[in-house]
Parts: sequence; structure tokens; C-alpha cells
Amino acid sequence: MTDNNPLKNIRIEYHILQSFPVTCLNRDDVGAPKTAVVGGSTRARVSSQCWKRPVRLALHDFGIKLAMRTKKVDEVIHKACVEHGATEEQAQVCGEAIAKALTKDTLHFFTQREAEAFADFAREKGFDADQIKEKEIHKLAKKSINPALDGIDIALFGRMVAQAAELNIEAACSFAHAISTHRVANEVEFFTALDDLQDGPGSAHMGSLEFNSATYYRYISLDLGQLWETLNGQSLPETLDAFTKALYVAIPSARQTTQSGASPWAFARVLVRKGQRLQAPFETAVKSRDGGFLQPSIEALSAYLEKQEKLAGSLFGKIADYSFGADESFSIDHLATELSRHAEVPNG
Repeated sequence: MTDNNPLKNIRIEYHILQSFPVTCLNRDDVGAPKTAVVGGSTRARVSSQCWKRPVRLALHDFGIKLAMRTKKVDEVIHKACVEHGATEEQAQVCGEAIAKALTKDTLHFFTQREAEAFADFAREKGFDADQIKEKEIHKLAKKSINPALDGIDIALFGRMVAQAAELNIEAACSFAHAISTHRVANEVEFFTALDDLQDGPGSAHMGSLEFNSATYYRYISLDLGQLWETLNGQSLPETLDAFTKALYVAIPSARQTTQSGASPWAFARVLVRKGQRLQAPFETAVKSRDGGFLQPSIEALSAYLEKQEKLAGSLFGKIADYSFGADESFSIDHLATELSRHAEVPNG
């Protein structure tokens, strides 16, 4: 980060508790809900990747123009070249040449602005693929990308380009795997299906699906300094508002038609801090009290954060502390507005 970065080393940390009934939010290779052993007990788990994608896609609903993450780089550039005057044959060979300079059968994260710049470059070369050099494409990509315009998701989630390290962009946010705060055992649902046209009684199909139910702890850290650097100080409050709301509404899509999981946040502690990131481990599984895990989870999370603040002393670096879920007059809109203020940088 540059020395004049006004948000250097400032991060927002979302500590979220979210309870789900019968669900399979994230499946493993045999279709069972993912789990992990934490503190000697089996917990339900949702991988960071599983929650990142719905958060990223939800950003669009809050006014963020998304970049593209695809293996079909050649097709995107092909289309852009045609729009810039190339024949179909020229567009195909140029699209393949430019795509080859950026990726070899891996997902590439890039913006429409970059695609347009590549097509314009190809036009300058007379749509002659032999005149398109890999190093020139790398330089053009670095020059033409502006995440604040059409790639804020790249700024948030980062980009790695194996063929050109200079095109890498450090992610501003980091997601932990969501884990249940308590011990969980997967269960099995046995189901049958009937044939509308069958003549006799009985099932036409039988099967089984695994599921669980859990109160999850989610930890997300957003580095405002890194975000400021990648976006060059542009659109930070708007980005933070959209990101907070996307975190609130986004839910993994697995089995939503048969085991709907549509539960919003139950509770959250959101800290604005300087210094080292701090994630609650929930190493000791909480036990159900008064019929549920949520309240003891809230108490365990709050107690852990308060203890760590005392132990860290001046190194805790707390700037602000917000609680969501207890006060019904403090909505997600209020939280997003309050957090956005921390991304406002005075002119000059």
C-alpha cells in the first residue's frame, strides 16, 4: 500500500451468527453436508468459496457492475472484435490469440473495459493475430483495468493471473469457512417419488439425502486500505454499502428447492479496527439452552471479543463497534450507512 493511503491498516470485521433449519448448504464429493472437526467435535461447515459467489452476485442487485470470471475469454473478445469491425474469422483468431496470452484453460477474472481495450488493440493491428504479442496484451490489461468502473468485485475478491503476475490484484476481503458453533451430526432423509401415469400402487423412485441444521459463525474481514488502493480512492462508501447488504442477503444455493435455507442474520458484531485480524474460533462447542443454540452462541461470541479486547490492550485498535440483531430499530440499512462513513475520505 502507498504511504499516503488514508485507510491503511483499517479493516471492518463482520462476526455473524446465522441459524438454519433443515438444509444442505454446501455438499462434499458424495453429496453430504460438509463438516469439520473443531475442538474435538464435529461441526457443520460451509466453505468460504460457497458463500463468496452468492455474495459477489448479490452485489449486482445493489448497483455494482460486475466483472466476468470465465474460461470463455476468447468468446468475449471475439464478440468485442466483431463490434470493432472484425470479420468473424478475424475475430476468432484474435480472440484465441489474446485469450492464450491471459489464460491456459483456467478461469480468468476481467472486465468489459479490458475486453474493449483488447478489441481496439486488435483493430490497430489490422486484426492480424500474428501481430498480437503476449507482453503487449499484459501491458494493455494492466493499463486499461479500472475496478472502480466495472470490476469492484475484482477489488473485493482479488485476481490471480498465473501467466502475468503483474496483473494480480490483492483481495480486499477475506472469508473464513462458516462453522457451526455447536456439535452437529448429519442426518439422512429417505424419500420416494410417484409416477403420475403408473397403474398400481407403490413408489416409482426411492432415494436418500443427507442434511443437518445449525447455527453458523461467519467471519469476514474487509481491508479498507487495500480497497482504497485498488479503487484509487473511488466509490468506497458505495462499495461498502453494497457489500454489507450483499453479505446480509446472500445464501448458498444448494438444494434450495427441496431443503430451503432462507434464514437471515440472527446476530452480528461488526468491528472497525486497526491491527491484526481477529476471528473467534469457537473451540469449545456451545450447548443448547432453552431449546436453542443461538443465545449461548451470542454470549460466547461477545465474551470472546470482549476478552480479546482487554488482552490486546492498545493493540486491539478499535475504532467503532456495532451490534446487529438485538435492537429492532437498528436495521441493516442503518448498519450499512454507519459502516460506509468509515470509508469516507476528506478531500485534500
